[in-house]
Formats: sequence, structure tokens, C-alpha cells
Amino acid sequence: MQYLHSDVRDFLHGRFHDDGVRRDMCSAAAELSYLSGWMAFDNGEHTVAQRYFVLAVKLAAPAGDAPLSGHVLRAMAHQAIDLGFARRGLDLAEASVHGERYAAATPRERALLGVIHARGLAATGNGQAAAKALLRAEDDLASAGDEIPEPNRTFFFGEASLAHETACALRDVGDGAGAVREFRRSVRTRGADFKRTHAVTLGYLGATQIAGGHVEEACVTWSGALDAVEDGIYSGRARQAVVDMRTHLSPYRRRGIPAVTALDARAAAYVSV
Repeated sequence: MQYLHSDVRDFLHGRFHDDGVRRDMCSAAAELSYLSGWMAFDNGEHTVAQRYFVLAVKLAAPAGDAPLSGHVLRAMAHQAIDLGFARRGLDLAEASVHGERYAAATPRERALLGVIHARGLAATGNGQAAAKALLRAEDDLASAGDEIPEPNRTFFFGEASLAHETACALRDVGDGAGAVREFRRSVRTRGADFKRTHAVTLGYLGATQIAGGHVEEACVTWSGALDAVEDGIYSGRARQAVVDMRTHLSPYRRRGIPAVTALDARAAAYVSV
């Protein structure tokens, strides 16, 4: 954020060799603003995240970079849905897949936009439309390949991420079994470089399991989530997953279930730091 204000702002007010260089500079600035927003989102600083997401959209406009605008709107939709603003999330997700934002995007980016659109539909009770959007996202990701150059911002999005977001959509339409299946697929296929997202996925999986009455199974899953966050993970979203874990465990604390007692003590120690 400091670099954006101290250096990039001056670059944007400078003189450019031609209009192409100016557009490229606006795109680069938009990506930096988006990254600042996403880091704030991951750290639970939501007001800051919104500010930099909005700035990124504004910078992408003079760049003429419709797919980048869609990418940032998708992030804003993701944030809104996670915070419980489902209608706002759907509006943003629909904007992200509108016109050239989707049509001009690469297959991997289209899949990312599409799966968050599906989540918005699911969160607002549009189950059939969500199912269609999920199928389209799967088809888009399947059409991605090494022969199609993708923007660097999509590097993280693959089968594991698609499965994670699909699971969230299925959970929100009441398909607990399907959500568990997809969360497990996400855990199984995610690479070792994505520990923070891995912890969040395990947190969601455990919550879905305990909602289905599988308490000890959830404890095993959440133990894996704690293994991940205790291994040097610093993330507001990951920390929130542990806080939510304790909330879900609270009805079982006095039932004498050893797995619950041990896990709750471990989670309490983590959040107290």
C-alpha cells in the first residue's frame, strides 16, 4: 500500500511514450491495488480491502482491461458473500461475468469468475441457476491448458480451488453430503504451497461435518486445520476458522467427549496468542 501511494501514484501522473504504455501502467497499478485489497481481506481488514478493491476497479477502467475489472469484482463478491451480504455479493458477481469481463477472459479466469457467481446464486437461494453456473465453471477450467497464456493473477486457481468454492455453494443450498465430498476433494488435491487456504478449507469441512451430526469426524478434520495454522500461518481468515470452530464446539463442551475437550483446549490456546 505504501508503494502504491509513494511511487505508483507519481508514475500514473507522469508522461507516457504512447497510449499503450499508459494503459499498461494503469493495469499494473490496478493489480497492485487489488493485491493490497486481497491481503487486507485475508487479514480480516475488510474496510481497507473494500477501499483498495474499488481503487483497482477504477484503475482498470482507463486501462481498458475488462478481465482485470471482472477479477476484482469477483474478489469483492467473494468478500461480500463471506461476510453475509449475499444479495450484494450476487450483484457484484453478476457484474464480474458481464460482457467483456467474462468473454475476453482466459479459461482459467472465466472458471474463477463463474464459480464465485455460482456461490452468489447459491447464497441467495437460486439453486438451479447455481448448479448451471458450477457446470460452466467446470467446463471453463477443463478447457484451460499450457497452450493458452493466463494472467499471473490466476496462478492459484485449479481443481482444489474450484472444489472449495463448489463445496461452499453446495453447503449454502443445503447439500451437506455434496459439500463434504467437494471439500475433501479440495483438501486432497491442494498443493503444499497453499497452507492458509488449506486451513480454511479444513475449517469449513469440519463445520459441515458437525452440522451433519458427525462430531468426532469434525474433530479429526479440525485437528488437521490446527496443525496447519500452528505451522506459522498468519491469516485473519484462518484465525476466524479457529474462532468458528470453538463456536461450533460449544454445545458439546460439557458432554464428556474427549476429542471435543482436547480440541477445544488446543483451539483456545491458539486464539489467545
